[in-house]
Amino acid sequence: MTDAAAPDATASPALDAVADAAAISPAHEVPESTAIPLLAPRDGVPPVIESPWDLREAAAALAAGTGPVAVDAERASGYRYGQRAYLVQLRREGSGSHLVDPIAVPDLTVLAQALEGTEWVLHAASQDLPCLREIGLSPERVFDTELAGRLLGHARVGLSALLEEVLGYSLAKEHSAADWSTRPLPEPWLRYAALDVELLVQLRDALEEELRAAGKLEWALEEFDAVRDAPPPPPRVDPWRRTSGMHKVRRPRQLSVIRSLWVRRDEVARRRDTSPGRVLPDSAIVAAALASGALGADGLAGLPAFNGRGARRHLRDWQAALDEALALPESALPPATVTSDGPPPPRAWADKDPDAHARLSAARAGLSTTAERWHLPVENLVSPDLVRRLAWTPPSPLSEESVASALHSGGAREWQVALVLPLLAEALTRDASQLPPTVEETPVEATTDHAEDPVAAKVAQSTAARVDTPAEDVVR
Repeated sequence: MTDAAAPDATASPALDAVADAAAISPAHEVPESTAIPLLAPRDGVPPVIESPWDLREAAAALAAGTGPVAVDAERASGYRYGQRAYLVQLRREGSGSHLVDPIAVPDLTVLAQALEGTEWVLHAASQDLPCLREIGLSPERVFDTELAGRLLGHARVGLSALLEEVLGYSLAKEHSAADWSTRPLPEPWLRYAALDVELLVQLRDALEEELRAAGKLEWALEEFDAVRDAPPPPPRVDPWRRTSGMHKVRRPRQLSVIRSLWVRRDEVARRRDTSPGRVLPDSAIVAAALASGALGADGLAGLPAFNGRGARRHLRDWQAALDEALALPESALPPATVTSDGPPPPRAWADKDPDAHARLSAARAGLSTTAERWHLPVENLVSPDLVRRLAWTPPSPLSEESVASALHSGGAREWQVALVLPLLAEALTRDASQLPPTVEETPVEATTDHAEDPVAAKVAQSTAARVDTPAEDVVR
């Protein structure tokens, strides 16, 4: 395979050809829709598999198929407590489509065995892989069409949008937020689910050709491996602090009410297998915290926020949680803030550490330029959190080698390191004396004119020199 060369910062006839390769359309603008509506699966809606016998038959059919297998899962987010799969859809050439009920047949390892060595095609794989692993499905190879669309710079990367732009078909999404724990599942929902995998492999093939033409196929393969191998996120510290409306609560005693009600709600929601927000909305928790100083025995019953059916059903639980919070000694109250292992919010950097602010400003400017040159979102070029950590605390001693080591330790892929290393190493040498007055107002996504900024110009020149090589060499 011969990959296209990376675009340089200077104009040339060769560059024009490379720029065309780096983006099939310069900004992937979405034309006026002339898409063909995708209304029904070509082979009809398959029956839902609900028995071990039918599951084994489906496994045999999938094993006899050819090429990649399209896989999707439907959850009941917003209805049930967890993120388990309530329907699994699979389609493979020569096998047709299969709809599996993992509630009726919870162990799907027979499907994993049938698909051993087969590439799985998923859309937004990071959303589905955790729930698929819970039921015995774990791929050896992944192709993520949503991630491919991002790397190619498509303006919209939802499945329906990509199908329309790339293949010319429109896909209705009216049941995407349905309660998929419903049984029996209505026929229109099953038709929608089957259509989600109907053209997924064809979309994969078209995007692979785009990636190859843009010199980004090796990048995508690295990204797909990273998605497949990503560990589960660590448990959040004090997850109750993410309650919507927390900014209104200031006092430690009120915070203890938030914490106590959140924990009790979580217990009730887990026991009922119901989304916590349906058991008790965040707004009710915050209202109780704000009014807690004036509430006496059974005081919650008088709050309008607790008049809803769901809130009143467990009113005793909520009152007990409130009483526990109000009875805590001062020493047991939660602190107003918790210490983070990362840097402070960037908006505070100019005052807290002007040199770090200068480093971050230079890094953002260089990353925006590079992302625009390669027609991909800045956040896919390198993790913004990793950039902030490097800018706040640069490695010591500072060198390209130490920055590369920090990038690798932070999870950056080889292709990302190759593109951002020169500009980040240069940006991390900045101090406040080199920060132009206008840089402070430059948004993250905007490009920067370096004519009046010699250090930023050096960053851009260094980046252009490094990426002006064949994409195959950049990756390696």
